[in-house]
Amino acid sequence: MLNYGLDVSGLERDIALSDLVAEGDELDALVSAHADWTEPTPAAGWTIAHQIAHLAAADTNVLIAIRTPEAFDTVLKRTEAAGSRHADLEAAAGAAEPRSVLLEEWRAGRAEVVAALRDLPADHGFPWYGSQLTATLMAPLRLMEVWAHGQDVFDAVGAARRPTDRLRGIAALGVIGRELSFHAAGLPLPAEPFRVELTGPDGRTWTWGPEDAAQRVRGGALDFCLLVTRRRSSTETDLTAVGGDARAWLDNARVFL
Repeated sequence: MLNYGLDVSGLERDIALSDLVAEGDELDALVSAHADWTEPTPAAGWTIAHQIAHLAAADTNVLIAIRTPEAFDTVLKRTEAAGSRHADLEAAAGAAEPRSVLLEEWRAGRAEVVAALRDLPADHGFPWYGSQLTATLMAPLRLMEVWAHGQDVFDAVGAARRPTDRLRGIAALGVIGRELSFHAAGLPLPAEPFRVELTGPDGRTWTWGPEDAAQRVRGGALDFCLLVTRRRSSTETDLTAVGGDARAWLDNARVFL
């Protein structure tokens, strides 16, 4: 999970929510037209149904955190009791439901999440795993997760996926989550600033960090998003790094634990 103490001032909630709707609709169109939800995906032991069930369960937990924050402690205790198996067990439970039921649950839940996040005051906090969140951060987090698990489904069925500017919100999470990558790898946090330059789907360059930073990362935005969501390794991307810390980041980049 991200270090939620990081500066998220560059994130745009309304844009992320619009992108979240579009991302969900795209994945919905794909899975609705695919009859066999028992088909395996790149995630070990997870079928297409597991992927959709995971997204639906996460939406349910977001709504609990927003609407009844005092009840979120029950979610945390259930997660702690299951340990590393929690996500697998939760996804398996949802995947066991009839396909039509699971699809409707996911549709309803994701619509409710968007409405709930849009209605919240920008600075209103609610509990999440190990921290307090606001809608400004949760919106791109949900976008990231739908996109990442959607990638698993696209890979599973062998369907082409056209990259869009929705990647920008995911890339921004990857940039602000840099410290998490070093923490997860047990490496000291770098003291120097980083410059990140990514080429978006339309050919424009997206940038973060000072122009004169010695630590630099360049490449395609799609490859960067695939990397930080752990869908591809650095060797499978066109990303390049200048500086020891930048190279270490690419080797360990992530936006969740």
